[in-house]
Amino acid sequence: MMSAEPGLPPLQRVPAVRRYLLDLQQRICTAIAAIDGSPFLDDAWRKEPSEPLQGDGLTRILEQGKVFERAGCGFSHVRGKALPPSATQNRAELAGAPFEALGVSLVFHPRNPYVPTVHMNVRMLAAFPGTDKQVCWFGGGMDLTPYYGFDDDAVHFHATCKAALEPFGADLYPRFKQWCDEYFFLKHRQEQRGVGGIFFDDFSASDFDAGFALQRAVGDAFLQAYLPIVERRGAMPFGEREREFQLYRRGRYVEFNLVWDRGTHFGLQSGGRTESILLSMPPLVRWSYQEQPRPGTAEHDLLHRFLVRRDWV
Repeated sequence: MMSAEPGLPPLQRVPAVRRYLLDLQQRICTAIAAIDGSPFLDDAWRKEPSEPLQGDGLTRILEQGKVFERAGCGFSHVRGKALPPSATQNRAELAGAPFEALGVSLVFHPRNPYVPTVHMNVRMLAAFPGTDKQVCWFGGGMDLTPYYGFDDDAVHFHATCKAALEPFGADLYPRFKQWCDEYFFLKHRQEQRGVGGIFFDDFSASDFDAGFALQRAVGDAFLQAYLPIVERRGAMPFGEREREFQLYRRGRYVEFNLVWDRGTHFGLQSGGRTESILLSMPPLVRWSYQEQPRPGTAEHDLLHRFLVRRDWV
């Protein structure tokens, strides 16, 4: 494992992660606003001492833009008296411990159906099981959810993810890629949410510096992974058929986030800010009873060639 900041003292860890995350949010929102031509609305918030969680955050959202129908990018830093079940399902010894959780999470829903939806999250959770103990671990990743599949896009996204992880060990990309495929799977539908990417959780609890370095590598790779795809597909012409299919597939995104996503469950179970937790929801969506694309169509190709587990690089 590599570490860019070896030996960071425990009292400096949370402030260092906070500074990085706020800077990452700023860099990403600046780049997206430049592409779209529309500004983000900034909604700073603070949890009062009387609430289950204390802390603050900054929700930044762009709606009804030229390129993005909705782009939400939120930073949050909260403190609680006891870890919720969704955070300790793999760490029973920390059940009930006080904690701090901070992270940046984003979901961008494009207007053009040929531009994929993207999700990225980087976060740290610090638990305090005793007066002289601090246990930190990291999680996050990024994944791509196309409505119309393009091999070049999937290959580029995965190659960028792989390159970001390579300095930390050749085993991480295949491991995190498989983890992503398994995590972003709609069990009730028996289908993948998208073409995947990378996902990791409960990482480096005993080595803060290595975990933080990995978190920065993943966060810093996001714009390189996604923006070339937006630039390549954003001007492609589309019609009502493509738009209707996009809205139909967005329904799967909503289903996953509400039924299976641990981050959503953690936020709601711990008393987080509901509006910020649900910023990932698309502005428009539709459901259709047993809609099945016809063989030979691009919509059928998405389901059978792209929404399957496969090696892209």
